[in-house]
Amino acid sequence: MPTTRRHFLSLAGGVTAAGTMPIVSLRPLQATPAMLTTAIRNVVGEAQLRTGRVKLDIPPLVENGNTVPMTVSVASPMTADDHVKSIHVFNEKNPQPNIGNFYLTPASGRAQVSTRIRLADTQKVVAIARLSDDTFWQIAADVVVTLAACTEEMN
Repeated sequence: MPTTRRHFLSLAGGVTAAGTMPIVSLRPLQATPAMLTTAIRNVVGEAQLRTGRVKLDIPPLVENGNTVPMTVSVASPMTADDHVKSIHVFNEKNPQPNIGNFYLTPASGRAQVSTRIRLADTQKVVAIARLSDDTFWQIAADVVVTLAACTEEMN
């Protein structure tokens, strides 16, 4: 049976309508401490995490979690032999535990990144630096959030 124009348009309309339907994902609306640990292990693997050399400048109390200023700096000369390769920032309770990954070279001049982040609730923020000798250094800070961000539903 030959395909008629009306039949073809009906099929094309059905495919178009199916393509515009929202996709519902069944992820938790906030991360868990186990998800935080997994995200950190995905970056560092089995390497030991050392404390020190990293400074996390973030307010301990924020009124609005929609825009939280944060600066991560690492004590490093940033030479070809001794520099910071990357800085990774994680959180404990946002929908995604990995806030950001920042990659540096000796040409960066300074091992420092500044940005604004969103925090869903009162939680721990962890910054990890990977140095050129493949050691990992970390620092953690607890942040109290009075007005939470990241509260919209995920699609």
